[in-house]
Amino acid sequence: MAEDLKKRLEDEIRTLEHELNHELPAELKKARAHGDLSENAEYHAAKERQGHVNARLGQLRHRLAEICLVNFNNIPHDRVAFGSTVIVHDVAKGAEVQYKIVTSEETDVANGKISTSSPIGRGLIGKQVGDVVTVQTPAGQREFEIRKLTTIHEQA
Repeated sequence: MAEDLKKRLEDEIRTLEHELNHELPAELKKARAHGDLSENAEYHAAKERQGHVNARLGQLRHRLAEICLVNFNNIPHDRVAFGSTVIVHDVAKGAEVQYKIVTSEETDVANGKISTSSPIGRGLIGKQVGDVVTVQTPAGQREFEIRKLTTIHEQA
């Protein structure tokens, strides 16, 4: 899971670096050739894009550095944590729901992938099978009983 995320981040970084170092300089050179830069929309658009690309590269590099620092030995074997798959009983719905705890980049609520920073993700982190968790979500309070837990260690 973390390796897939690293690869996706590295791929996006490479793509943006290529744009920043090759495509945008060519666009800026072409726009400069049109003359007066004060009223040159192509030039201003390319400069604005250059700023966005630089900002996104900074975010991606920071996130990649954070992910590389994750020590999988510190992830618990008996509690909900990053990489865990959890089956919970949603008390209000009277149904079982499965969640996989992932990073914010991998979130896909429709497929049961929730972020460690989402309200439900934060509520489940650190809990064990049998625990009942009350979570405040944007839609109101929800109560879950943890029925089954598979940690990242058991999935590997």
